[in-house]
Amino acid sequence: MNKLNNLLDSIAKPFMPITPWLLRLGLGISFILHGQGKLPLPPERMVPWFESMGYMYPELVSSLVAIGEIAAGVGIIFGGLLANKVGHLITRLSGGAVGVIMIGAILIAHSDWLVTPKLFMSEQIFLFLLGTYFAIRGNK
Repeated sequence: MNKLNNLLDSIAKPFMPITPWLLRLGLGISFILHGQGKLPLPPERMVPWFESMGYMYPELVSSLVAIGEIAAGVGIIFGGLLANKVGHLITRLSGGAVGVIMIGAILIAHSDWLVTPKLFMSEQIFLFLLGTYFAIRGNK
């Protein structure tokens, strides 16, 4: 077993510096695409949905969701490009935004999934967890 671990370590070692980028790019691109799919503003499909739930200003709420998704995705990627305190802060704030957006998505759009296997088989839980990861770790 030790030989196999050593072999896997030697294979993985050159890739270690890019491993955070695998998560960062996956989350950032996903959020950019989710937000972009809601353009043009206000998102035509979301407005009636928010109206049906009794939200005030559904055009504003749905537009903020789309803008928030795009901004959070860009921030996750851009924050990683800045190897300083500003980049660390951008990453953490963007990760927090992802977490908040995903909590909203889970509670509003998928409340019937709470603490069920369906939640843990969906992309929503993984987007939430990745956002939380970057909110906590930032660029460290």
